[in-house]
Amino acid sequence: MRPGNRQPRADQLMRIAQRVLAWERAPRASHVDITLLSAAAMRRTNARATGRRGLTDVIAYSLPQPDGRVVGDVYICPTAAAPPPRARPQAPRNGTRAGLREELVRLAVHGTLHVLGYDHPEGSGRTRSRMWRLQERYVKRILR
Repeated sequence: MRPGNRQPRADQLMRIAQRVLAWERAPRASHVDITLLSAAAMRRTNARATGRRGLTDVIAYSLPQPDGRVVGDVYICPTAAAPPPRARPQAPRNGTRAGLREELVRLAVHGTLHVLGYDHPEGSGRTRSRMWRLQERYVKRILR
């Protein structure tokens, strides 16, 4: 991923997902699709997927395969990733506010880790979880 603060495209985020799959030693034919959704589409997807109303930044589905391959879908909402400050201030992550590009990379990694079966607690323990530490290591590796 090139330096700058331009928003990555879905195909670039899918390449990031493929790197995470490789780093995690997923079977060779494993694949994760990433789709960028509008705020309205993400609200509908969130309601159908989780039964919760409102906007979320990422939703991941894992589709178990009998041969062990990892196949999944990750839906990311750029609007939820970096909303206007007055609309919904983004909570600082790891002590800093991330730009949109970094946050989209983080969400691609985060969703891919969920597809791989990783999980994290909600609330304050989230950033101390194994998944979160792994996510941040991969984000740093991708952005350098």
